[in-house]
Amino acid sequence: MAEAAAVFPPDAAPDGKAREAGRLLFALSCRFTAGADKAASLPPENLPEVAFLGRSNVGKSSLLNALTGRKALARVSRTPGRTRQINFFDLGGRLMLVDLPGYGYAAASKREMDDWGDSIGFYLGHSSVLKCALVLIDARHGLKDSDRAAFALLAAEAVPSLAVMTKSDQLSAAELASRLAATDAELRRFATAYPAVFAASARSGAGIPELRGMLATLAS
Repeated sequence: MAEAAAVFPPDAAPDGKAREAGRLLFALSCRFTAGADKAASLPPENLPEVAFLGRSNVGKSSLLNALTGRKALARVSRTPGRTRQINFFDLGGRLMLVDLPGYGYAAASKREMDDWGDSIGFYLGHSSVLKCALVLIDARHGLKDSDRAAFALLAAEAVPSLAVMTKSDQLSAAELASRLAATDAELRRFATAYPAVFAASARSGAGIPELRGMLATLAS
């Protein structure tokens, strides 16, 4: 497939300096530090944090592994929705990567989304160092109602959010460009959504340098 832009709009893409900072940041060691299912088990807030969330089976674990260059930093579950605790990964003492439980399989009911919101509410409500939440969206399917509910929850909690299209290599350049533009237009109604949409593929590596650059900016 033809190569497509990794960020929409293109002028929102991290520059060369930011991409190099991202490369250096993600070359650092990354290790699991804690798993939490209640406020009392949250680790100390010593580092800025970036959270990853999305529908079950959206490729969250694969993206975390691709960003850090590890094959099994985050386990890729064969059972969507199985991971229920919040996992914390210390990236070189510079940035904490926070893996939130997935919501729903393909689509989530309002009750499922309410339960999911309750399950991570203690984290969103207590974290004072959360810089941004990355909401992963399957590029093949685009925004679902469950994704919109996630962006609405983050806006209600005043948490900055960034849309990341996963599995972007499975669309043509034209299809991906159209999906990115449509997603960007729709997300502008959420007050805390970043005014750009990133595209990435854990399999091909497309968009990974740009996303690393964005996260390096958040860590600085």
